[in-house]
Amino acid sequence: MPRLYLAGPMTGIPDYNYPQFNAVAEQLRAKGFTVENPAENQAPECGTWAGYMRIALRQVLACDVIAFLPGWEGSRGARLEHQVATELGLKICLAADLLNPSLLKDAL
Repeated sequence: MPRLYLAGPMTGIPDYNYPQFNAVAEQLRAKGFTVENPAENQAPECGTWAGYMRIALRQVLACDVIAFLPGWEGSRGARLEHQVATELGLKICLAADLLNPSLLKDAL
């Protein structure tokens, strides 16, 4: 299975949307994916959005696939991750498609 990065909205969402990130990451791992989940990252020393994004973008660079959670389009960070993934030719899909057995093959 390819290594994938899980992207989605965090800022302005209760608990930074970590419960959804963690639940989806667990489901994807159960299907055999190696998942880079930004909700599991240590906080950067600076504690800034830019610091978090520096960590996240390194993770994106190590992956073959980027899977998006609902609402990603409204997230500045997820849009940046999408742009990087697009420019680098990573496979882009919705996380929900990877969790749906009938859509999994088409998603990858």
